[in-house]
Amino acid sequence: MKLIITCEHGGNEIPPAYHAFIQHKKQALNSHRGYDPGTLDLFEEVKYLADFSLKSEVSRLLVELNRSLHHRQLFSEVSKEFSVEKKEEILQQYYFPYRNSVEKQIETWIRLNEKVVHLSLHSFTPIFNGIERNTDFGILYDSSKTNERNFSKNFKLQLQQELPQFKIRFNYPYLGKADGFTTYLRKKFPENYIGVELEINQKYAAENQFSVKIKLAIIRVLEQLLESDD
Repeated sequence: MKLIITCEHGGNEIPPAYHAFIQHKKQALNSHRGYDPGTLDLFEEVKYLADFSLKSEVSRLLVELNRSLHHRQLFSEVSKEFSVEKKEEILQQYYFPYRNSVEKQIETWIRLNEKVVHLSLHSFTPIFNGIERNTDFGILYDSSKTNERNFSKNFKLQLQQELPQFKIRFNYPYLGKADGFTTYLRKKFPENYIGVELEINQKYAAENQFSVKIKLAIIRVLEQLLESDD
């Protein structure tokens, strides 16, 4: 099994060429609208387990790496007002290089008949539109895929054993089949690809870091899952 770990929303950086367009959105940049708090910290702790890892620290206010080209949220409330030329420039500089790098690595391994597990790290705001999200961890996957379902069940079982006091739910606060990078890759690679998104409640991300307890638990679970595949 080959493990890929990615982090699409690790930071809230805005490249200098776009500062003038987004500098007035500092509140959004520093909120869940700008990035996924805690995920970059987690990524740096677990990436050594991966056969391939990739992160982005460019804010989703510039472009949403976890959305397909056709999705209405590909560009934010700021960048959607950019010219067609500037949008294409952003796609060519940030969107395609990131996604193509992951896709090409998966394609290489699948050609070699390897099984690929892709763990995409995310975090979610505890309260959205005035409604409290009722979970600590979400494991998002496609329930129609047997291998993905089995992997996710084992992931949840072992994570629950490590963190018994935490609430862990499947396909919440988002559906695993909703538009996203893993959803796109499942369609691209219907065989030998398992795409799972791990969502962690941002109430546990103090100063953009998750606790050592949470990080060690995730590391132990990933180590166990990798060992069980040997």
